[in-house]
Amino acid sequence: MQTGEAVTIVRGEQELMERTAHLFTSATDVACAANDLSTWARTQASGELAEMIRTRHPSDIRIRKVYRSALLLDPVAAQRLARDRDRHGAQIRITSEEINETIILDRRLVILAGDVSAGRRSYSVITQREAVQGVTSLFDAAWRSAIDLAVYDTRIAEIRQLAPQVLDLLSQGVKDEAAARTLGLGVRTYRRRVAELMDALGAGSRFQAGVRARELGLV
Repeated sequence: MQTGEAVTIVRGEQELMERTAHLFTSATDVACAANDLSTWARTQASGELAEMIRTRHPSDIRIRKVYRSALLLDPVAAQRLARDRDRHGAQIRITSEEINETIILDRRLVILAGDVSAGRRSYSVITQREAVQGVTSLFDAAWRSAIDLAVYDTRIAEIRQLAPQVLDLLSQGVKDEAAARTLGLGVRTYRRRVAELMDALGAGSRFQAGVRARELGLV
């Protein structure tokens, strides 16, 4: 563990849980941001913490979560998000922007995920007021520009169904006209689906879409 002025660096999920679990049991406002579901709060080491949060009554705690849109291309992940929303009263929104794994407790403490070293990920636990305010402002801006899970999931349902086939055709370098025929779509419709898929992945090009799809295990 390394400690600086109002910033503590911890190594690994277990140490993070030991230092912060008690704060989650009393927090009344929890804000989270993540690109995927592989967050520290969902690891085996912090299963105890997840159970603590589940036992809280929805009226006792406000939970807001922002996730990357690419996550919804995985139907299993989409179901898990909907379950969190329905069972625990979490407010969930979706963004196409890349975000760093972040947790904010009562606008007083921030947990920022860092790099992995020697098999363990580092986390910064921040209580310095100005830094917390800055991170909170960034989260609030992301929250305002993000789209409600139910609305986004409806938009992406058809894209999710076609995503594996479209990504496969893109990886093979199949021309749009041939790809459209393969999927039984018009060329314009196919190109629109490709553009929507790129947007969901937060990609600026078809090549980048392929790279991010591989990172997410979609291809």
